[in-house]
Parts: sequence; C-alpha cells; structure tokens
Amino acid sequence: MRPHRVVALLNPPQSPFELSCASEVFGTAPQDEPPRYSFGICTEHPGRLPTTAGYAMVVDAGLEALEQADTVIVPGWQPPGAPAPPAVTAALRTAHRRGARIVAICTGAFVLAQTGLLDGRRATTHWRSAPRLAAAFPKVHIDQDVLFVDHGDVATSAGTGAGIDLCLHLVRSDHGAAYAARIAGAMVLPPHREGSQLQYAARPTPAKTNESLAPLLEWATSRLDTRLTLDRLAERAGLSSRTLARRFTEQLGTSPGQWLLDQRIDAARVLLEQTDLPVEAIAARVGLTSAVNLRRRFRAHLGTTPGAYRRTFSQT
Repeated sequence: MRPHRVVALLNPPQSPFELSCASEVFGTAPQDEPPRYSFGICTEHPGRLPTTAGYAMVVDAGLEALEQADTVIVPGWQPPGAPAPPAVTAALRTAHRRGARIVAICTGAFVLAQTGLLDGRRATTHWRSAPRLAAAFPKVHIDQDVLFVDHGDVATSAGTGAGIDLCLHLVRSDHGAAYAARIAGAMVLPPHREGSQLQYAARPTPAKTNESLAPLLEWATSRLDTRLTLDRLAERAGLSSRTLARRFTEQLGTSPGQWLLDQRIDAARVLLEQTDLPVEAIAARVGLTSAVNLRRRFRAHLGTTPGAYRRTFSQT
C-alpha cells in the first residue's frame, strides 16, 4: 500500500510550532516498520516563506500539491482572521470535494470557516481566538472547551499541544490505537487526551511537585482489571475524594471516572488489535466486567462495535 499523503498548507508568517505538530506525527514512523504516511508542505507562492520565529523557510511546492493529498492540514494562520486568498479557499474546497480530509490546527480554523466547510458544524480553535471566530462566522458552532472536533472529513483543534492530540487521534482513526501509541512513544509523549477534555485548567497557584497525579495514574493503569472507585483512588493518593476530583479537573480537565473509562476503552482497543482474546475476556481484563458493557461503552465512545473494530485494525 502506498503511504497516506499528508500535505500542510503554509502561509506567511508561518508558526513553526503548529507545523511541527503535524510533521512530527505524520513524519514519524515506528522503528522497523514501513512508513504509513508521507508528509509534505506547500504554499500559494513557492519560495522563501517567513515564519513567526524570525527565520524563513523555503517551500518548493505550490497549491498543485493539494491535488494528490489524502489529508490537507492548515497549521495555523497569522494573523488570525486574515482573509485567505481566493486561490487557497478554492483549492481547499476542491480537495474536499475530491475526498481529502481537511484539518485545521489552532487558528487554521479561520481558513476552514472561510471555505464554508464548517457551516452548521461544531468546530474549535485556541480559546483566545474563539470569540473572534464565533463573531465572524455565526454559522459555525464554536466549542472553546474541547481539545479538538473531528467530523471525519473535516477536523479542527485548539491551540498549543492540542494540535498534536488531534494528529494522534487521526492516526488512531486510520491505523488503530497500538500504532498511534508507537508514534507517541517515539515522540516521548504521554498517553493521549480525548478531544472532549478542556483546553485549559484555571489554577490559581502553581502545582507543587507532590501534587502531581502521575504516580497515581501509572498505578491505576496497571490495575485496570480491578475495581477502581474514586474512594480507592483517593486512598492511594492520600487525599480526600473531593480533593482528588478537583486535582483531576485542574491537571487533566476531566473527572476520575471519565479518565478511567478512557483508559479502559483504549486498553480494549489495543487488545482487540493485537490478540485473539474473546470480547468477554477483554472486558474482564480492562475492568469493564462483561462483553455487554464493553460493547455498550465501545459504541458510545467510538461509534462502532468491538467486533467491527477488530476486523478493521486486527494485527493478528
């Protein structure tokens, strides 16, 4: 199979960080495996392209590169809200009609909104830019309290590291959780965050080192097959249940219960991909008790069944 072609559409001045979010994920292949993606860049006018970091890059390809792309990424747009050239919006619409997946990182959502591809749909961007996006494009339903929104054919992310979260989510959608975990591991990244998590957490004071949830999270993920209640987690952490719940919200943007469910679903995905275990056995191993419960949670979480997921991503 030929690699899935990913092309990032750049615009001066280009933010190197948003571009790196995409290039690191789609340009990284696990060791001893053939690459499943190819990554390239293009711009409306090839040549020297300034960046927001004070240096320039040279871009060889023009908009014709989008004609062969399977996924097109707009990695930010500066200044936010600046009109995209007609040739750019036309090229994006043409790529979408052809079947390419169109993705915006951070302020790239402004460009997708200008194409009309977000009309009547949920979208997100950096929380600082969300009010401006909502005011400029009232047909787009802006959700500033999530990391990313994926409609399958069109996706948008919040700012900063949420672009990496979205890109890894797309890899999981294409090739399964285990392959995405190998990409994340090569990038020395922690387990992924779901798109529904908060963009940021309001913390009045910096967290102390001993307030980190990392040891508790590592302990819990190694015991998913056991009964992990809020009280048990709090006892392990040496905190009250209320304090632990508050720290989950502050540090992870989610509740302990939702975090546990996410870990269990993700563990089930890997077992479905890499083993022939019956669904009942997988449910017990990840702490979801029964096949019926796993199927219900799986459908609510991923919109499919364990059996269908295994048929798509099985590596056995």
